[in-house]
Amino acid sequence: MRDRHCAMNVWIVHRVRSCRCAIYTACLVRPDVPMHSRLLAVVAGLLLASGASFAQTPHTVLLEDLTWTEIRDQVNAGKTTIIIPIGGTEQSGPGIAVGKHNARVAYLSKKIAERLGNALVAPVVAYVPEGGVAPPSSHMRFPGTITVPDGVFEQMLESAAQSFAVHGFRNVVFLGDHGGYQKDLDRVAAKLNKAWAGKARAIVPAEYYASSSEGYAQLLRQRGYRDDEIGTHAGLADTSLQLAVAPQMVRLDPLQHGPKLGQADGVYGGDPHRASADLGQVGIDAIVLHTVDALKKATQGR
Repeated sequence: MRDRHCAMNVWIVHRVRSCRCAIYTACLVRPDVPMHSRLLAVVAGLLLASGASFAQTPHTVLLEDLTWTEIRDQVNAGKTTIIIPIGGTEQSGPGIAVGKHNARVAYLSKKIAERLGNALVAPVVAYVPEGGVAPPSSHMRFPGTITVPDGVFEQMLESAAQSFAVHGFRNVVFLGDHGGYQKDLDRVAAKLNKAWAGKARAIVPAEYYASSSEGYAQLLRQRGYRDDEIGTHAGLADTSLQLAVAPQMVRLDPLQHGPKLGQADGVYGGDPHRASADLGQVGIDAIVLHTVDALKKATQGR
């Protein structure tokens, strides 16, 4: 399939170049052709070139960048795994933007799908359980956090998964970047697998969250970082991962040169002063590696 697409691209480029050459030779180089005819020829050539580029299927694993016919064709060609990235919109201290989980899971899901070769990535789920509203609890005590009830969250995931199964996806993967709803994901997957009875399969790879939390913390300890730096939320680990994925979302200068932050600031058990993109890349590489290995095993033969 890839060879056929490459051959088609070469043919299109050749045709566009041939048309352009003909236009220049017949019109621009010949002084007997009126100026308005030359301009019309140039416009026609540009439209032909742009039309050829628009006609091509984009090389992307992102579902929302494809048309329904392109999705149908890719499923029929063997891309029967769909990854549903689940993030969350929550506070992460004064140094990281509230879309941290959404950006991170979007980035990682794309890398994982590309490595798998048989997967597409659904739009990110950004609204997740984050605490109560009356009174505000957990992350809801901080402005910018958005919460939904667990039941609503689970129903939404179930409906999305059913949609993908109807359209031919056989493996529906829930990648959850936040620790607070991991049990919700397990419940949804169990319910779906019981209902599908083997026709499709819901998968929650434990390796994804394990690699981004305790697994990553262990890698940092091996490099000499302390637990009171690593933290569990918005500390060195969290901040380093975000610097590797979306550095524009991190307010690095005040984090590195400001006072140590604590729970009142939304930072739990860590210190981001020594965070870096290089440290974050160590975690990103481990998450992708372990998750891809787990999914290859879980989807083998499906």
